[in-house]
Amino acid sequence: MIWLCFTLVLSFTSVISDQNIDSSHIRVFPGKDQSVAGVFQVSDLNYLNQPQYSYNASDARSLCLSLGVNIASKAQVEEALTRGLETCRYGWIDEHLAVIPRVKALLNCGKNNTGLVTWRVHVTRKLDVFCFNESDAARQLKDATTDSPSDRTDFSGQTQSSSRAASSSPTSSSSTPTTIDYRAKPARFVGGSQSSAGAKAILITSTCGLFLIAIIILAFIKLRRSRAVSTDIKQAEEYIQTVEWTSEEKTEEAAQEEERMEDERIEDERMEDERIEVEENAS
Repeated sequence: MIWLCFTLVLSFTSVISDQNIDSSHIRVFPGKDQSVAGVFQVSDLNYLNQPQYSYNASDARSLCLSLGVNIASKAQVEEALTRGLETCRYGWIDEHLAVIPRVKALLNCGKNNTGLVTWRVHVTRKLDVFCFNESDAARQLKDATTDSPSDRTDFSGQTQSSSRAASSSPTSSSSTPTTIDYRAKPARFVGGSQSSAGAKAILITSTCGLFLIAIIILAFIKLRRSRAVSTDIKQAEEYIQTVEWTSEEKTEEAAQEEERMEDERIEDERMEDERIEVEENAS
């Protein structure tokens, strides 16, 4: 139990440390506070400030959690696609699938397909990740009920310039994802729930720490009690042994006294016989 709690403390401590993300090494598309239906794509940046595939399925989920949001599901990315989200980079989603949302067909983006292009690869494959900000989705849904259709933003055009630039390069194979820089802006934070997630992690870690201290105290008290019981048992055993020794000594003394009295009786009888014999001889 103690080791289990210690492991939990370490895990939640790692969650807290994950809250401090170097914003210079990630890039968010479409941009800071510009998610589509709450969905945005996160990429890692190399030393040339260019996006690179860096997250396996587990890392992708952890990255979204560290940003205070969740990894997007297939249905959420499909909803964002209907609202114009279009990228040219594969990203992990909740179902352990790699996807590219495509509005328009392009030879070197999503295998020249439209819709949500899926790619089932091993979970250790490094890609980008699609995250989902629930508060952004709710806000955009509320805004959509009040805005006219002509006021809605079409995000599909944000990738066209990069897509045209990529089309001049040799076409990649159908099984290899395209790594095109869509020039999205780096993000310093995503949504307002990051601080809330950090506070929850701190609260959980503090609770687990107190639980660990309580377990240690209980174990110490139990150890003290077991030692006290062991001491009492030892004292009782010594007392019983002392009583047995005393009883044996008394028994031995009684036997010796009985033997002495028997000797005296025999001696008295012998002396009495001698006296009688002397008297008979004298007469």
